[in-house]
Amino acid sequence: MIDKKQIEEPVTSELQQFREEFAGSLESDTPRLQAAIEQILAYSGKHVRPLLVLLTAKTCGGVTRQTIDSAVVLELMHTSSLVHDDVIDETKQRRGVPSLNAIFDNRVSVLVGDYILSSALICSAMTNDMRIIRIIADIGRALAEGEIKQLETAEERLVDENQYLDVIRKKTAALLSGCTEIGAISTGISSEWTERARLFGEYMGMCFQIKDDIFDYFPNTTIGKPTGNDIREGKVTLPLLYALRQEEKEGGNFYKNIILNHDLTVQNVDSLIAFAKEKGGIEYAEKIMNQYRDKAIAVLSEFPDSPARNSLLLLADYIIQRNK
Repeated sequence: MIDKKQIEEPVTSELQQFREEFAGSLESDTPRLQAAIEQILAYSGKHVRPLLVLLTAKTCGGVTRQTIDSAVVLELMHTSSLVHDDVIDETKQRRGVPSLNAIFDNRVSVLVGDYILSSALICSAMTNDMRIIRIIADIGRALAEGEIKQLETAEERLVDENQYLDVIRKKTAALLSGCTEIGAISTGISSEWTERARLFGEYMGMCFQIKDDIFDYFPNTTIGKPTGNDIREGKVTLPLLYALRQEEKEGGNFYKNIILNHDLTVQNVDSLIAFAKEKGGIEYAEKIMNQYRDKAIAVLSEFPDSPARNSLLLLADYIIQRNK
């Protein structure tokens, strides 16, 4: 497994500055709100998104004050979306610890999510760049649209692969492409290079979500959700989509009918997971994920060689090799 410290090396001091300013942006005089914020900071994750911002900026020329502010904004947006997602999905754990809505309740969690999102909007104004503010607004809209689209597809029971990819492009890739695009913008690099940076982030976002979806087919307590959780919620992701296509080609509809009838008992969910594995669904999802990874590497290879660019290459591998 790739050492994340090695990835962070070109931006170690900038990442520390980000962490301090991120924590400072979430302070409140309201006791319950501050208690919720402290819980969020306690389970704050790997900071992949700010790392993308900082490494992209350094690859494109250098980290600026605008880069740091943007990294804080984007991590605030991500954090807000996680808080709201846990309410929507009724998730009680995140990364092996109780989620905010499990400790408090849905009312407090939604309001905390709103507070964090408002903090992001305040920080975005500090960038003094309408291009960045517009991207931030577009990301917020894409995240909401992606979640609603996912709810729609869950109600439809079955989707095709293009619909699935469209959902994850809005739900996950929009934020990661925003990280790399804004990282590039903050250096003053040309629009042509900024677009290359944006594409790298989009492809990595697709990898990130496909990897997350593969996790659902294996037991792993470090992820913070039980095996088959997506299937129970009606989310038919890439491994199962592929398996169902194979079943249809063979003239069968047994597993398709389980999903269409929403007959998602514990036994049937286990059967769907086993079926997806048996039909090569995991291998197919990994193939698609690696295709996006190869596209990301091809785009990144156009940038001049540097320690920061090499860290982005490592980060691409880290995202598809991670175990949580």
